[in-house]
Amino acid sequence: MFSKIATRFACAAVLFVSSSLTGVAHSQTLTMGAALQRALAASPRLTAAERDVGIARGQRIQSGALINPEISYEQDNSFGSGAYRGTRSAETTLQVSQMFELWGKRDARVAAGQAGLDAAGIGRQAVRLEVLSETAIAFVSVLGLQRRIQILDEQIEAIDKISPLLQRRVEAGASSIAETGRAEVASALVKADRERTRSSLASARRELAILMGDSAPKFAAVSGRLDATGRPPTFQSVVAAIDANPQLVRWKAIYAQRNAELLLARLKPYPDVTVSAGWRRFSETGDNAVRLSLSVPIPVFDQNQGNILSAQESLAKTAAERQGNRNMLIVVAGRAYDSLQGSLRELAILRETAIPKSRDAADAISEGYGQGRYSLLEVLDAQASVAQARLREQEAQQNFHVAVATIEGLVGNPFALARGSAR
Repeated sequence: MFSKIATRFACAAVLFVSSSLTGVAHSQTLTMGAALQRALAASPRLTAAERDVGIARGQRIQSGALINPEISYEQDNSFGSGAYRGTRSAETTLQVSQMFELWGKRDARVAAGQAGLDAAGIGRQAVRLEVLSETAIAFVSVLGLQRRIQILDEQIEAIDKISPLLQRRVEAGASSIAETGRAEVASALVKADRERTRSSLASARRELAILMGDSAPKFAAVSGRLDATGRPPTFQSVVAAIDANPQLVRWKAIYAQRNAELLLARLKPYPDVTVSAGWRRFSETGDNAVRLSLSVPIPVFDQNQGNILSAQESLAKTAAERQGNRNMLIVVAGRAYDSLQGSLRELAILRETAIPKSRDAADAISEGYGQGRYSLLEVLDAQASVAQARLREQEAQQNFHVAVATIEGLVGNPFALARGSAR
């Protein structure tokens, strides 16, 4: 069972380094844990969900309220003509009436109110998971783009290191002056990629800041590790755990609420009893008398058939809505799981073959270039291969952790990864 292989760990399955925020706001380094806490504290969606719980709590309280009694005053045989002029012959009655709900109507109404409160509480849990998942994904995006810029900086630095050697070769007549321009073009193209990545990073930082309740980023950078990966549980375990998602658990409460509403609709035609008791004063004789009455409506014309049919259809619709919701969650989980598995396979190829071999080739070609055995074009091509492999690794790592955060937001629990050795 999924719960047996699940374990609590902070930061949505990424081994992020936890540290408290210190220093001036704009110089802070943000951790995943701090980002999640701030997002929960600032999320307007979560605040709205909490208000929904308060609304449902008020409705639950109101559903159990008893019907108020009524007091009435009647005056007959007054302000007429002849013997009934003025109030000399008036008959006055002061009466109190109380309706009594029968047939379990109040209990059904209370059950519907309680189920509505349960649904709102579970809905809040679902919103909380969504906020955590969205924040984790935004955090990973910022972390990945930071890493991408670092790789591009290192590529630019590697190209620039060739310049002194290239200049000496040009002066010695071993290389043409055109190769100097070729190196500058290669460096400029990487710098252009870096500027584009910086633009993406600015957008990702702003998105993360907004999720944490800020209109602009108040952190210098985010800290964490993208290289920590591992083997996830089987997809069957993920699908089984989806049934514990609050979005699906909520349908049980909705079913109970609609079932209680159907019962209430069926009970409505059954008449309630109104009992009245009053005191009557006969002004003409000075006598007094007690007045008692009992009234019951006759359900001849309106038997609430329309509302009963509507409640029946609403109840029958619940199963279909839940199944549709479950199918949607499975589709989203399937896409994330496939992305996760694909990222792991991609990382295995990159780490076992592409990155180490491209580095070895780049080192050998750079050394041979100094000896005149390779051209500048071969050196630049070898450096570009190393950078391309590292950028692919960064992208695969980011996709892996985005998929993990997505799945955890669906299953409602962080799952334990069999950690592989980090490079």
